[in-house]
Amino acid sequence: MADRKLRKHMAVAAAFLLALLGVQILYLAKLSVWDGDMLAVHPLNTRSALMEQGIRRGRIVDRAGNVLAESAADGMRSYPYGRILAPVTGYQTERYGATGVEQTAGQELSGVTLDVAHMGPLRTLLRADAGYDVRLTVDAQLSETAWNALDGRRGAVVVMDAETGAIRAMVSSPSYDPASAAANWDELTARADSPLLNRAAQGLYPPGSTFKTLIADAALTAGVTNSDEVFTCTGELAIGSDYVLHEPHGEVHGKLRLADALRESCNVTFATLALRLGSSGLSSAFDRFGIGAELTDTEIPMAKAHVPDLKSLGDGEIAQLGIGQGALLVTPLQMALVADAFANGGRMMQPYLVGQVLTADGTPLYEARPQVWRTATAAERAAVIDGYMADVVAAGTGTAADVAGVRVTGKTGTAENASGTDHAWFIGSAERGGQKIVVAVLVEEGGFGGRAAAGIAHQVIRTYFEGQR
Repeated sequence: MADRKLRKHMAVAAAFLLALLGVQILYLAKLSVWDGDMLAVHPLNTRSALMEQGIRRGRIVDRAGNVLAESAADGMRSYPYGRILAPVTGYQTERYGATGVEQTAGQELSGVTLDVAHMGPLRTLLRADAGYDVRLTVDAQLSETAWNALDGRRGAVVVMDAETGAIRAMVSSPSYDPASAAANWDELTARADSPLLNRAAQGLYPPGSTFKTLIADAALTAGVTNSDEVFTCTGELAIGSDYVLHEPHGEVHGKLRLADALRESCNVTFATLALRLGSSGLSSAFDRFGIGAELTDTEIPMAKAHVPDLKSLGDGEIAQLGIGQGALLVTPLQMALVADAFANGGRMMQPYLVGQVLTADGTPLYEARPQVWRTATAAERAAVIDGYMADVVAAGTGTAADVAGVRVTGKTGTAENASGTDHAWFIGSAERGGQKIVVAVLVEEGGFGGRAAAGIAHQVIRTYFEGQR
């Protein structure tokens, strides 16, 4: 009897141990298969750092081959363009992990391709003797122009190829020197002006009047207006019994059509359209343009737009959204994508930074393929808004962005800032000889967008097309 009980207990214990072993095997399989790629590129994966010791990390170069990051014989990483391209290159440190391309392309820079990145210790047998080079889509000269144009002011500039989504410049000010990020970590993290923040992709701001381009498209698409309707702007719009929305500086635009309203940036017109659209019409437009959506499958981690619960908003708050104010917050990269929809036949391209991964002899191991992120609007509708935006630069609030010999479109914005002077915005496109880019400029507390932001856009556009000759 005792032997029988003993055998039973042993069988139960054995079954329990086998079950635990099975759970452990399943968990290891999950880590290796499902979570493998994510863990392999995690910036704080110390095992990856240990395995990469002894390998000379590959270079990061711009589209023309200019070196943006490289390693010396002792392994020390240098960044010739320093703070100008820090939001793109990021940093690579033993203690604080990595950011930017140093993190997202870290495996390739260390000589490991993604197909073996999750193999753990086995990867040491399959890695290259030296890291691969990573060629980016950015233009170092254009980035330097954008940095100099910001002239020390807090803000961001994004330039993207309209037809492919290739990022040509992504500048954020203030910035930091990636080579000394670890040594100066305490000072950098304590600074009130947040130099480690990539304002281009992570900074969230009210879009101001640049958002009127999306509202115009939404109103036309929903049929709540047409290009021939005549609006009357008296300088103010009474909403309900206790709220009046005003034009800035007491402006009165009189009678105007939709194209005129965008050119003159009439608040009354676009607040009226937002009220006609209501929460359901705005929600539909936001979905089409990816406002509040997550940008996935890209080397650029873009912060999701902050979108209020539209169904809970009152009429006054809905009207504020129509002019890009209220609780709505977006990144400059998000607004570059909105501009792309109107410049690129309704398509918003997936933004990307890594153009190629190259072996030491220049053989491509990887080449980027442009992808459409969203089809935001119909091509014919995009052409209409694009034409309106051309008028803004030709004869409206965006004339400072005009460049001789280049077709420039745009929309300025002056976004109210609860903690200080208004933020200045410009979004738009520029085209010459079959080359087309989209631009987004944000200057924190820059005041009127038609001066500060549009002027920066002018310098960037001019530099870009001078380089295309």
